[in-house]
Amino acid sequence: MAVFSLAALTVLDLAPPEMIELAARCGYEKVGLRLLPATQGGIAYRLMDDAPQMRETLQRLQSTGVTVADLEVVAFRPATDVASFTPFFEAGARLGAKHILVAAYDPDLARFSDRYRQFCEAAAQHGLTSDLEFMPWTSVPDLKTAMRIVADIDHPAAGVLVDALHFDRSQSALADIKAIPARQLHYWQLCDGPAERPATTEQLIHAAREERMFPGEGGIDLVGLTQAMPDSLTISIEVPTVQLAKTVDAVTRARRALAAGRAVVERARAAS
Repeated sequence: MAVFSLAALTVLDLAPPEMIELAARCGYEKVGLRLLPATQGGIAYRLMDDAPQMRETLQRLQSTGVTVADLEVVAFRPATDVASFTPFFEAGARLGAKHILVAAYDPDLARFSDRYRQFCEAAAQHGLTSDLEFMPWTSVPDLKTAMRIVADIDHPAAGVLVDALHFDRSQSALADIKAIPARQLHYWQLCDGPAERPATTEQLIHAAREERMFPGEGGIDLVGLTQAMPDSLTISIEVPTVQLAKTVDAVTRARRALAAGRAVVERARAAS
C-alpha cells in the first residue's frame, strides 16, 4: 500500500503542530515540514530556533503516530555556507526526518555541486538524505541535469526528487526516470496541472507555488509517472491552492488531495 505524506506547501499557513494533527485526522502517514523559506521573507517555521514549538511538534508526532518525511527548503545560492546548516540538521534528527529538499539557485553548477556534496556528507551524519529537486526556473532545470549531478557526486545521501509538475513543465522523459538507480530515489511529489504549459517563467513559478491542481484533475500524465516510480517510495502530496483556501478550509483541502492521490495510484496499478 502506498504511503502518503502531506507536503508543507499544501497547508503552508499551518504551523507544524497543527499540520501534524491535521495530517493524522485526514489519514496521512507522514508530513513534510518547512523549516527554511523558499524565498527571502517567505513562510517558514524555524523549529531549530523555537524551543517551545519544537517541543510541541515532537509531542504531536508522538501522540498521533505521524512521522516526518522531509524538511524544506535548502535553496543553494552563491553565498550559501554549508557549515551554517548544523542546527537545521540537528533539528531534523530530533524530528526523525528522513529527507531534505534541496534546490539550486547558484548559476555556477560546479560550485553548487561541490557544496551539494559537502551538504550530503553533513546531512548523512544526521541520518538525512539530500534530494535535489529540478525546477525549470532554477540552475537545475530538468531531470537529466539533476541525474547528472547526483550521479557525479555518487554519495549515498544524494538523491533526485521528482515533482510531477516540474517533471511535466521541464518536458522531462519517463524513460529517464527508469534509468535512475533505485538508491537515488527516496520520495517523490504528486500534484496536477493544466495540460497547457505556462508561457512565461513568472507563470510557471506562480502556478507551482500557489495554484496547482489536485491529482487526476488536470492534464499531466500522472498514471504514467506513477508507474515509472518505485512502489516503495513515499508519495508527498503537494497541492498549494491559494485561491481555493480563501473559501475552503485546510482539512477539506488536505482530504481532497489525499483522496485524489490515492485514486491516481489505484488507476496506475490497475493499468500496469
